Amino acid sequence: MSIDVKYTIAATATGGREGHVKTEDGAIDLALTPPKAMGGSGTGHNPEQLFASGYAACYLGAMKFATTQDDSLAKVPDDATVKATVGIGPRSDKGFGLTVELEVHFPGVDTAEAQKTADAGHEICPYSHATNGNISVTTTVV
Repeated sequence: MSIDVKYTIAATATGGREGHVKTEDGAIDLALTPPKAMGGSGTGHNPEQLFASGYAACYLGAMKFATTQDDSLAKVPDDATVKATVGIGPRSDKGFGLTVELEVHFPGVDTAEAQKTADAGHEICPYSHATNGNISVTTTVV
């Protein structure tokens, strides 16, 4: 598989989970702090927040794009939302692992039709491609 790269961005982290992260364009410039659930103060941001935000936005965009490629898919309403819940914890072997729960809301759209669009979004979303087979990702259309 080859990728025709259209955009790149670099971010630099210092200090790990108790540090700082900044993108090269300065659009993101955040203090990092572990969440309280992991022994931190919870006063800053953490990588899971950033991952959840990115996945939710990218997946919603992928569903919108999917409808431009297949007229049989339900259009994504303007007030549609995706809630991405990212979990982190120790793995049974070693290190830490992630889980993702995606909750898709398509107000006014039949659930079965919204599910077809949600499934098509996973075929397009780069976050879905990256996580497929690597971490548990569940999708619920409500």
